[in-house]
Amino acid sequence: MYRFLASTRWIGWLLLVCLFATTFTFLGKWQMDRREGALTEISHVKLNYDAEPIPFAQAQGLFEELPNDGKWTPVALRGSYLADDQVVVRNRISGSRPGYEVLVPFRTLEGTTVIVDRGFLPIGNDNSGRPDAIPAPPAGTVDVQVRLKAGEPTLDRGAPEGQLASVDLATYERQLGYPVTTGSYGLMYLEDPAPAAAPTQLQRPEEDEGPHLSYSFQWFAFGVLVFIGFGYAAKQQARINREDREERAAAALRGEEPVLHQAHRLRRKPKKLVRRDGSPTDEATEDAYLDELERRAAAARDAGVAGPHS
Repeated sequence: MYRFLASTRWIGWLLLVCLFATTFTFLGKWQMDRREGALTEISHVKLNYDAEPIPFAQAQGLFEELPNDGKWTPVALRGSYLADDQVVVRNRISGSRPGYEVLVPFRTLEGTTVIVDRGFLPIGNDNSGRPDAIPAPPAGTVDVQVRLKAGEPTLDRGAPEGQLASVDLATYERQLGYPVTTGSYGLMYLEDPAPAAAPTQLQRPEEDEGPHLSYSFQWFAFGVLVFIGFGYAAKQQARINREDREERAAAALRGEEPVLHQAHRLRRKPKKLVRRDGSPTDEATEDAYLDELERRAAAARDAGVAGPHS
């Protein structure tokens, strides 16, 4: 019943089904990997975001190299801002609003210079491509609490003077001309003394893993369904073949032409009867000759005369 599966046509369909199933499996695994990344990020937020800040003396190594589980670690700094060297990072988003983030070097009492992100500024209304005003950081000795975050990669695009395309700490260090830590930077959430005006604090990271799990199940289900569909099609084809065999056997007993399933009917292209010059084709001429012989034979039988034996 299923010998037709060994045909070139059905082998081709099977290979196509396997290709689709492999693609759907890959997409399902990709969604699972994205979910795993989201869950890891959520765990970092839950573990570190609201923890008590640790002194800079203990956290200094985290500014040189930040491990994955060190993200959002709160650190207490004491020192002074180098306000003359502040820059803004362009093309930032906070709460679906486009704008900028303000980076300022901060020299600790220990003599190490770190980078502090003081917050978000919206797009300016007065100056195109710049915030209308950048609130100055507090002068003198300041106590600052920050949450650590790794720097961002270099982007293949420039930025106007006084701006960065991303939080690229290495590029910022080259612009400053003096050493700063490039393993991580701090997102400021508390300053003492507090200034009269400050950038808007960045929002807390979302603790939502997203729809990745349901999407992965959908892709895996699609991978299974293509095989189910292939099996259903093969079963239907076997049924059609069986019914056609039964119809041929019954038609042979009746001495009639079998009425086959539509899928097995011969679909001949219409014959071309004339050439471009209007003359009949050889096939049309042969058909006309055979039709004429058949007509004469039928006429002879009707008249009771034996037909030709050739």
